[in-house]
Amino acid sequence: MPQISLAEIENVTKTALMAHGAEEWIASHVADAVKVAESVGNKICGLYYVESYCQQLVSGRVKGDAVPQVSRPKPSTVVVDASFGFAQAAFAKGLPEAISAAKENGIASMAVGHAHTCTSLGYFTEQIARAGLIGLGLTNATPIVAAPGGKSRVIGTNPIAFSVPDGQGGIAMQFDQSTTTVALGKITMAKAAGERIPEGWALDVDGNPTTNPEEAIKGSLVSMGGYKGWGYGLMAEFLAAGMTGSLASMDVKPLKAPNGAPHDLGQYYMLIDPSGSTSFGERVQQVADAVAADEGARIPGAGKKIADPVDVPDAVWELVQGLANRNG
Repeated sequence: MPQISLAEIENVTKTALMAHGAEEWIASHVADAVKVAESVGNKICGLYYVESYCQQLVSGRVKGDAVPQVSRPKPSTVVVDASFGFAQAAFAKGLPEAISAAKENGIASMAVGHAHTCTSLGYFTEQIARAGLIGLGLTNATPIVAAPGGKSRVIGTNPIAFSVPDGQGGIAMQFDQSTTTVALGKITMAKAAGERIPEGWALDVDGNPTTNPEEAIKGSLVSMGGYKGWGYGLMAEFLAAGMTGSLASMDVKPLKAPNGAPHDLGQYYMLIDPSGSTSFGERVQQVADAVAADEGARIPGAGKKIADPVDVPDAVWELVQGLANRNG
């Protein structure tokens, strides 16, 4: 298994996206997100997704030349129409306006609508936190989750991400997680590897627990903590779809299908200026110190280490290089 530098991962990914129709500035933002995902071992949102991006650029499921439209209908409300392009580019266009709105008003929201899947939601809330603001993000996805006691798929894995600044340009805390027991990508990867999945991750089409990833994909995933996770999933659904004008999960087609309608997903962010409180930083540190008092315990995201280079499976790297050499 080769070790590939982050710079090379970013460059090859950008080249592959441009070879399949993405504008350079758009490809740069997406490639940066892929690089960041790989740097922290988030394989599901890294190079694993590049083939899908390229296929959907060619088919038109994602627009490689879409110009996001940013508006501010209210003092603390920023709206970004991604125009069926990449979420990474749409977020980048809207973020400066959202930061300004939050600093002016103490709090602001940014609704990104009609976007391609954002893959790693924490990638975006981390940028908010590095700007000195508290960032909360929510999004929805293809329907794969049934209500507790039901078996009809209604919502997606509907991730939530939360990032807290440390007051020095870094991150004091960050979590990025689906509202299901596990992300769908882990099940699809288990299927590709011919592996079973742990019981408690998913149900089959009849609503029975299964360890077969293929049956899980046909059935539904389990909300984390039962009704509690289901509630968080619905919260993400209402904000990501309802506040952005994008599709409800039940109308979103499979995200990695090469052809079909655009994803038309929404991402909803809240940006909070902690300077409105004189004790915020003190309280964050107080809790962090209490957690650190127990050996082996940590705040989510604390001490996150960046790997460079990273291990990349031979088949994955050969595939991405082939995509980059499309016009070569």
